[in-house]
Amino acid sequence: MKEWSIRGLIFSALFAGVMISLSYLKITLPFTTVPITMQTLAVMLIGSILGARYGTLAVLIVIGLCATGFPVMGGRGGMSVLTGPTAGYILSWPFAAFLIGWFAQRMGQNKYTFFKLLAVHFVFGSLLVYPGGVAWLAYATHMDSLSKALTAGMWPFLPGDLIKAVLSAAVVTAVWKVYPIERILNSNAVVWSADEETLTGRR
Repeated sequence: MKEWSIRGLIFSALFAGVMISLSYLKITLPFTTVPITMQTLAVMLIGSILGARYGTLAVLIVIGLCATGFPVMGGRGGMSVLTGPTAGYILSWPFAAFLIGWFAQRMGQNKYTFFKLLAVHFVFGSLLVYPGGVAWLAYATHMDSLSKALTAGMWPFLPGDLIKAVLSAAVVTAVWKVYPIERILNSNAVVWSADEETLTGRR
């Protein structure tokens, strides 16, 4: 197993700060306790830019700070946030970041990079989060039917999640061209593709 790098740890801390900043961008909806937030966008970016290990660490830093009472979730913090109606979503984020990062580390760069990232971000950064999120929302708010839980915790958010997946895929595609994920991971080789050819360069 590869050792942790100082570079990776620094980036994890920096991106934890990015996630905290984006948490303040939220829209409260009148029919549900679940707000529209940019934190899912942050999870997509964190996983695919930092990779599985450091991406998961960045998300866990934010959750750990929240657990100790720091107002890192849109100005809120404490165990009440991690046991409240949205706790299922929050506790799913580390798994989402890990899986996004795992796939990102194995994704060669070519003309299909954007579409591959889009699929990975939407499936693991959005759809993966909903089973735990909706189930806990229904339990915490005493909903008596699955349809009510889905209406309050999933259906209204899917179009926005798709937009976030498109935006994050575009950002990561651009970032990878100047700062490949291998640099975060301290890999000896940097592998990328240009149209039909696969080129390998060593730093």
